[in-house]
Amino acid sequence: MLDKIIEAIQNKKILITDHADEEAENDQLTFDEIYFSVFNGEIIEEYPCDKPYPSCLIYGETFSGEPIHSVWAFNEQSKWAVLITVYRPDPNKWINWRKRRK
Repeated sequence: MLDKIIEAIQNKKILITDHADEEAENDQLTFDEIYFSVFNGEIIEEYPCDKPYPSCLIYGETFSGEPIHSVWAFNEQSKWAVLITVYRPDPNKWINWRKRRK
């Protein structure tokens, strides 16, 4: 799914939810940083049963190497990616930014 999301971003086939827009602003993240984090990122959780489209959590880094988590859905029919949310992960909730603490 990561390759498909990257291709959608490169083709400007992206929908950004209001929630993602608000979270990006709250965490002072630019969309260029978010896209960059996906291009060099990795899927750390998959949510195949999400509706209306399967989604995933991607870990990546900003231009300066700071961690970013973003949740993306992908519409297989239209080939559009949807940015559902984005945030700077809390180190108290994540191990190595990739695994949730229990």
